[in-house]
Amino acid sequence: MGYDRAITMFSPDGRLLQVEYAKKTVRQGSTAIGMVCADGILFVADKRIVDSLIVPESVEKIWQIDDHLGATASGILSDARILIERAQLKAQQNKVTYDSPIDVISVVKDIANLKQICTQSGGLRPFGVSVLVGGIDDDTPRLFETDPTGIYFEYRASVIGEQEVEIEEVLHKEYKPELTIEEGLQLCLKALQNALGENFSAERIDAAYIKTSEKKFKKFAKDTLLRLIGDTKPIKKIKKK
Repeated sequence: MGYDRAITMFSPDGRLLQVEYAKKTVRQGSTAIGMVCADGILFVADKRIVDSLIVPESVEKIWQIDDHLGATASGILSDARILIERAQLKAQQNKVTYDSPIDVISVVKDIANLKQICTQSGGLRPFGVSVLVGGIDDDTPRLFETDPTGIYFEYRASVIGEQEVEIEEVLHKEYKPELTIEEGLQLCLKALQNALGENFSAERIDAAYIKTSEKKFKKFAKDTLLRLIGDTKPIKKIKKK
């Protein structure tokens, strides 16, 4: 009792309960997917618009860090905004200082270091957000996931948020490194449609990509999403005997 009241206090079984609560916050956040494709990096996110009076375009779930670098997140998005703005500043400082684009891992480590400090300092709380950071290093697309503990891993494809288990199952079965960005987008839309069911719609989807050849962060137009959603067939669920 009381071991969850301070971030610096370990429970008798060696757990930091405030950090575990932060991870639960991420699992309750809206879904975000990152994917390394044959021709670049893809981000797809569910904006989870629950009020018809909200302007869908005002809900931002995918951010540009630099021309060759982007990110998406799940959890407390106000926490994510602070981390993204820090990453944008670091990317611009690197460009001014060295006259070259920052590499992906430098941005990831900076975000992860700040998250880790907040698990070890009294009077702070952990960041309640996981961030997927992806970009092009030279001619190689790379994707990383950072969680509230400050740890990070490199992935070929990753999903965070409320539909993580269902969509991860689809990615394990159907993801292939040779998928193009458009094919990857169609796979992500199919997985989201299967997970969200009747709540799925184009208004909820935010999607962006960075092609290896161009190294320019771009968002998918709404008509492209509508076209691909129209071509998407729901995943057939296997009946258990």
